[in-house]
Amino acid sequence: MGARSQVVVVIGAGIGGLVASALLAASGREVLVLERAARPGGKIRDVMVDGVPVGAGPALLTLRPVFEEIFAQAGDSLADRLQLTRQASLGRHAWVDGARLDLPVEPAAAEAAVGDFAGAAAARGYRAFRDRAKRIHDALEAPFLRAQRPGALALAAQSGLRGLLGASPFSTLWDALGDHFPQPRLRQVFARVATYVGSSPLQAPATLMLVAHVELQGLWAVQGGMIRLAEALADVARARGAAFRYEAEVREILVDGGRASGVRLADGETVPAAAVVLNADPAALGAGRFGRAASGAVDRLPPERRSFSAITWAMRAAVDGGAPAMQTVVHPDDPTAEYAEIAYRGRLPTTPTVTLWAQDRAEGAAAPDGPERLLAMVNAPARADLRPLPGEAVERCATTAFDRLRRAGVPVQRRPEAEVVTTPAEFERLFPGNGGALYGPAVHGWQAAFSRPGARTKLPGLYLVGGGTHPGAGVAMAAISGRLAAARVIEDRG
Repeated sequence: MGARSQVVVVIGAGIGGLVASALLAASGREVLVLERAARPGGKIRDVMVDGVPVGAGPALLTLRPVFEEIFAQAGDSLADRLQLTRQASLGRHAWVDGARLDLPVEPAAAEAAVGDFAGAAAARGYRAFRDRAKRIHDALEAPFLRAQRPGALALAAQSGLRGLLGASPFSTLWDALGDHFPQPRLRQVFARVATYVGSSPLQAPATLMLVAHVELQGLWAVQGGMIRLAEALADVARARGAAFRYEAEVREILVDGGRASGVRLADGETVPAAAVVLNADPAALGAGRFGRAASGAVDRLPPERRSFSAITWAMRAAVDGGAPAMQTVVHPDDPTAEYAEIAYRGRLPTTPTVTLWAQDRAEGAAAPDGPERLLAMVNAPARADLRPLPGEAVERCATTAFDRLRRAGVPVQRRPEAEVVTTPAEFERLFPGNGGALYGPAVHGWQAAFSRPGARTKLPGLYLVGGGTHPGAGVAMAAISGRLAAARVIEDRG
């Protein structure tokens, strides 16, 4: 391959890859981003529905300070690039019998709402839950969430054994919530944070309460949709000298002399590299999707350890008889059956939790006139056999989901010509190698947080970013992974 290249090749323009690209370019490295899609974003994506782009991925931004720091580190400004609007509500929780809990962000208002919903003892339980979630977050933020991946012993040494045990690593989220909420419906509401990382609250550790604290620090709508965040990061990287090639699919990570030395594209072109940063699920790497030579860079992920997938419906539709919240969650009557069906039996839930994002109803937005942009979602198992779900099973799930929305007071008027459905099989096609799992490994058991690979791999010169790596799934966590990977490349390359 001739003289060794000085280019850092980044495979994938998801949030982690974009952050790594921007920071590496800002540090003076020569960066080339290769993305198989036609635009940046990864799982942050729009789909065209009825001639209008509809967000089909994450809807809101958390941890704004993380992004402010990243843009500043890249010599830019988040405020100059994006207009963000803070949301006053964490969303609406509803049941088909008419029960409803609208949960504000502001602490006193939220406590009052919980009290109105379930009584004074529940309000006190909510206050204690918030305090516990903050303690867990504060114990883990610096030594774990923002740091290169530590092991359990190293984390205990950094945060202190008392701090680690105070993070409740050995209790399940579902059981720990019972300390604060004897009411099953309130446990449903706050157990939902486990699904943000594609996991069951019956198996996930109570440390995931920290996600609730993150939400309470602020939810932000991005003007123009979340895709604008990806576009802004790409613009920053490009302004610092990074080059981008879209519709450029990498088929193989090349290895020479025991280290990553470049990539081979689907058309046979080879691109030499000083280092390779992979923004893809590590399961795809371990399964050989990037060539046999690089497959041993990570441990293979057994199919049973995959996180949840989903079925989503991106649509333009009218909602009769009222205005939905920007985020509405319709819970099943049985608070645990859904998780047992997905996690233990690997099948679509009979009665799923249904989440509806009404994208035109963000705080400060004008009320839509006529059909509006909606994204509905139910949790689903990843497909270990990669076979598509039968069409009748998907439609049966849709019938149940939209009937439950209607009975909970959100009657969506579906139009087949204005609807794009994405199933686990389509997610596997969009993001190959993980059976459609959307969040990397499931966070089940106290050791799960330490099982995600860090930025460095077993193959020198190959680095990982994205929600399947440390510190975990979600837009902000993927961004942190990009920052950690950039720091490793700079540290190793000098």
